[in-house]
Amino acid sequence: MTQQQTAMTVSKRRVTGIGRLLIAVYGLLALAATGRSFVQIAESFSDAPLSYSLSALAAVVYIVATIALVRRSPAWYRVAWITISFELLGVLVVGMLSLLEPELFQHKTVWSIFGRGYGFVPLVLPLLGMWWLARNPALSTPIPAAAARS
Repeated sequence: MTQQQTAMTVSKRRVTGIGRLLIAVYGLLALAATGRSFVQIAESFSDAPLSYSLSALAAVVYIVATIALVRRSPAWYRVAWITISFELLGVLVVGMLSLLEPELFQHKTVWSIFGRGYGFVPLVLPLLGMWWLARNPALSTPIPAAAARS
């Protein structure tokens, strides 16, 4: 089997198992963070603009990460790595700052105290996402047009 045939065979596969669960959790977190940030911004943005802006940023990151994990191309694979890395950095920085400088975050964000309000899922999810992306580099291979139609 040639390298191109192998790539076509691998790229025909759908995301299954852990990958499907990971995408579902990202989608759920995207919805939760979007809803939370929308309500916070609509009802009381002036009370905590930094916290509520960070919640909105987290929502955007989760939405883009979800899309990037679903899409199959080298560009979306890179976007997945970038958004998930940014997510991990955000959780670590905001989590640490919310512990060391609590006056900065008098109102909770998705990433406050490392995502405690979400069962620490925001802390664990990017680590699982990076592990999954590293184990599945074939996801960066686009699905050939003929395979996509079948």
